[in-house]
Amino acid sequence: MISVEFPDQTVKQFPKGTSPYDIAKSISEGLSRNALAAKIDNQITDLNKVIESDKTVKFELLTWNDDEGKSVFWHSSAHLLAEAIQFYYPNVKFAIGPPIENGFYYDIEFPENVSFSSEDFLRIESKIIELAKTKSSFIRSEVSKEYALNFFNQKKNQYKLELIEDLNENNITFYKQGNFTDLCKGPHIPHTGFIKSFKLINVAGAYWRGSEKNKQLTRIYGISFPKKKLLDEYLLKYEEAKKRDHRLIGKNMGLFTFSNKVGQGLPLWLPKGAILRDRLIDFMKKTQMDRGYEPVITPHIGAKELYVCSGHYDKYGEDSFKPIQTPNENEEFFLKPMNCPHHCEIFKSQPRSYKDLPIRLAEFGTVYRYEKSGELHGLTRVRGFTQDDAHIFVSQNQVQEEFEKVIDLVLYILKAMGFNDYVAQISLRDQKDKKKYIGSDENWQLSEKAIIEAANNKNIKTTIEYGEAAFYGPKLDFMIKDALGRKWQLGTIQIDYNLPERFDLKYKGADDKMHQPVMIHRAPFGSLERFIALLIEHNGGNFPLWLTPNQLIILPISKKHNDYCKKLLKSLKKYDIRGHIDDRNETTGRKVRDAEKDRIPLIIIVGDDEIKNNSLSVRKNGGEDLGKMSIEQLVQMIQLNVEKELNENN
Repeated sequence: MISVEFPDQTVKQFPKGTSPYDIAKSISEGLSRNALAAKIDNQITDLNKVIESDKTVKFELLTWNDDEGKSVFWHSSAHLLAEAIQFYYPNVKFAIGPPIENGFYYDIEFPENVSFSSEDFLRIESKIIELAKTKSSFIRSEVSKEYALNFFNQKKNQYKLELIEDLNENNITFYKQGNFTDLCKGPHIPHTGFIKSFKLINVAGAYWRGSEKNKQLTRIYGISFPKKKLLDEYLLKYEEAKKRDHRLIGKNMGLFTFSNKVGQGLPLWLPKGAILRDRLIDFMKKTQMDRGYEPVITPHIGAKELYVCSGHYDKYGEDSFKPIQTPNENEEFFLKPMNCPHHCEIFKSQPRSYKDLPIRLAEFGTVYRYEKSGELHGLTRVRGFTQDDAHIFVSQNQVQEEFEKVIDLVLYILKAMGFNDYVAQISLRDQKDKKKYIGSDENWQLSEKAIIEAANNKNIKTTIEYGEAAFYGPKLDFMIKDALGRKWQLGTIQIDYNLPERFDLKYKGADDKMHQPVMIHRAPFGSLERFIALLIEHNGGNFPLWLTPNQLIILPISKKHNDYCKKLLKSLKKYDIRGHIDDRNETTGRKVRDAEKDRIPLIIIVGDDEIKNNSLSVRKNGGEDLGKMSIEQLVQMIQLNVEKELNENN
């Protein structure tokens, strides 16, 4: 018999040779029909895998309601897409087809005489549904490395051959469904019949292994569901997401732009976008000052030795821009990829005492990383971005309390920005592969323990992800769900025993001995670029009144009202109210429509009647008429609304 421990910690006995499917069926017929895969001792497996163990195994069934269940479902759908493509294009070469957060993709090399486009989607989708109805099983087989190489040599598929050569193990796994066989570790759903609805979303170019030196392949994106209703719901959200695309809204609102002459992935902030950034920065600066942070400024470059010392050069050398050579022999500088090494040197610049701790150094520091061109995406993936970075130097006995204070700060920021749906991900190092991390096991254990306890003390919803830690320490990453249900990683807090050790940071303790501080890294926004992109898409560009670049627009009905409007705007600016005048030679109706398109919260109309009665006609974006009011009443209304928005977040 084998002992199986379920998520509720109950333990049951089953005969050796039992499969996860057998266990599901023993619980209920409904569960066996809905189960997609299983987790055995935290390893995701096929439902037909035989369980044989002398020890109690931890067991969990995965359905569509689990993120990992969806991932298996979408991975299997990628294989089904490949089978349909193979039917119409038998000479294609398949590269990789992984699941992603929403759906999957497959990278494919089509023959040179074939041009695959979105016009081909319909017949591929029809074939996929036809294949799905055959309920073909996903059959796993183990083959030798020699067999696998021979199999793909016959297909002249250099992509699979390259992947196989990279594998150390001799036993390679294939998966077959219908007429399609693929190199794959799995796992997969039991059969294709689980896939009831299928939609191809996009087609794009993608370099093999992300390198521009390699061949560009055709990447086909798709998504699938076990029910048609779920696809219909997704497509509604997808269409709404396209309308909220921050690249489109940012362009229409005049927030930012990109220029190939300046360089890919380097955003240019336009006046309104700069105002938006400044408002966020001012908000964060005030929030930080109230909590004891001190501002610092560091240069945009640093000597190579700085990043060798920190470990960033070894770990992220390939993701950095090429070194800057100076006329001096052997002198090299790098564009700053991180702010933390600079802050270590600031801490080290003078003697420190235990009485000084915690020392909280904060900077809106711009950093640079060489993201591959195929991975760049608006503001969410750029090559130059500004972090709301801070590094806190604490004694060992201050770690827990300070980390919890930072959690409070991050939660305050999220609430202030209207993000109420989030999960805190505890990102720990890989339990098996520890070579990619620096530092002792003892330091890692102390850091991981502190993060887990702090999250528990704050009673926030958490998940644990192994292998997601930074190379120098574990982190608490805040995964935000936006208005469309999409997940984003924004704020992060990290505990680091290793950089203080590498930089030989010291402070004098109460015992008159020198001690090493612990370093806490934190960035509640993450980066201003990604944060603003998410804010745009979450709100559809409709920012709260305190944050929006233009709180109001003044529309003179005719040219003779322009001078009055200029005096009005000058008066409003004295109260720190932001706005501008639309004095174009257009109809008032056209100006109103343009103001609403620009998502300006308040529209002020000025004509003969308003000037005569010293009043203003005020309406909200969206059409609500607020009637006539005096300048004093308008100022009071705006100030009260701003105060309310900010106070609601305290």
